[in-house]
Amino acid sequence: MLKLGVEPDVITLSTLINGLCKQSKISQALSLFDDMIGKGYQPNLIAYNTILNGLFKTGNMKSAVRFLRMMEKRGFEPDIVAYNTVIDYLCKCGLQNEALDLFSQMKVKGITPNMVSYSCLIHAMCNSGLQKEATRLLNEMVDKNISLDIFMYNMLIDAHCKEGTISEAVDTIDTMRKQGIEPNVVTYSILVDAHCKEGMVSEAEDIVDTMRNQGIEPDVVTYNALINGYCLRNKMDKVRSVFQLMIKKGCVPDIYSFNIMINGYCKAKRLGEAMELFHKMAQKGPIPDTITYSTLMQGMCRLGRISAALNFFQAIRNSGLKLDIVSYNILIGGLCKIGYIEVAKEVFRELSVNGLKPDVYSYAIMINGFCRKGLSDEAYHLFRSMGDNDCLPNSCCYNVMIQGFIQNNYTSKATQLLTEMVDKGFSADLCSATLFLDLILRYGKSILI
Repeated sequence: MLKLGVEPDVITLSTLINGLCKQSKISQALSLFDDMIGKGYQPNLIAYNTILNGLFKTGNMKSAVRFLRMMEKRGFEPDIVAYNTVIDYLCKCGLQNEALDLFSQMKVKGITPNMVSYSCLIHAMCNSGLQKEATRLLNEMVDKNISLDIFMYNMLIDAHCKEGTISEAVDTIDTMRKQGIEPNVVTYSILVDAHCKEGMVSEAEDIVDTMRNQGIEPDVVTYNALINGYCLRNKMDKVRSVFQLMIKKGCVPDIYSFNIMINGYCKAKRLGEAMELFHKMAQKGPIPDTITYSTLMQGMCRLGRISAALNFFQAIRNSGLKLDIVSYNILIGGLCKIGYIEVAKEVFRELSVNGLKPDVYSYAIMINGFCRKGLSDEAYHLFRSMGDNDCLPNSCCYNVMIQGFIQNNYTSKATQLLTEMVDKGFSADLCSATLFLDLILRYGKSILI
């Protein structure tokens, strides 16, 4: 175009910028954008929003926010699309407070939030456990007569259920119906899950009946919620009935179905049935995951079947499957509990060999194991080596070490460690406090000096 003496217009340049952003060539897009301004062109809203979106997609969070501010300084007011882009990416990066601040600024500037604005924020709040904030925003939408769809209502119902206010969730369904929106399988599954977690499994069954009467068949999520509800109440025969019904109705169990049931059987000390399910998974699917293995090892350890847990652990490793830190911690804990400290040490050492780093729980388990065997010096050496693995002791580690010192008559060291713990902002737990109180009652305050 330039060779032919034809000057490109704003639309042509904006199209080029869009193409560069789609190819993640954000620096070239920014350069072209600056050239536009330098040559006297006035970029349109599309050009600004394209750059903004491109910066976020390439992970340039700070640059994107600065670009938004630059738009304002140049007298070009960002529109709702620009603000929604920034709010969405801030939420996705876990920066909910920053997203809320920008949301407030947007309203102050006279830009009315739309369903997209609220949806981004509410979804982020729900995922972060900030149910009250999610509920506040949803109620704000209702007050401002912003239409809610089934997805938004389900988020509100879920938020109420997670807050423990099931009655408000039911009221929301009534409101939803008055707006002409009928509950779907997701709505009912949320309610079933909430009732089951509160121990109201018979009420959950009634909800499933209501679903069916309305022509809505429960899906795998609904069945999993029921299975979990009966597992929590240790009604494993009912669990089996629901599982069989699920299959009869043509609903294929997923990995969560099996893991919930395996966990239920293990907690009910019915390890044989848990292993039956595991073998069924191995034969027909779904493929067991690390949660499956961890749950079974936990079940074996709880029953004191450490040899079985160790053999199971070795069989998994020999098959080439990677176990996570949780699986290792369960086995180490089981070994320490029955005093197999040397074997526990070997498994602990294997962590680094298998590309895993011990976490704070790994250390706490080992420290406790050493202390229970009267090996306080070895426990303390491990405690002090935590920093070498970029794993700083937490309150639990301090308390375990202090309790070990007291139980092994290292009173002076326990007192020194207590002072250090308090200086770091941690506090003694009930067990540590009781042990210190017992020392004072027996020997007087001088024991702590």
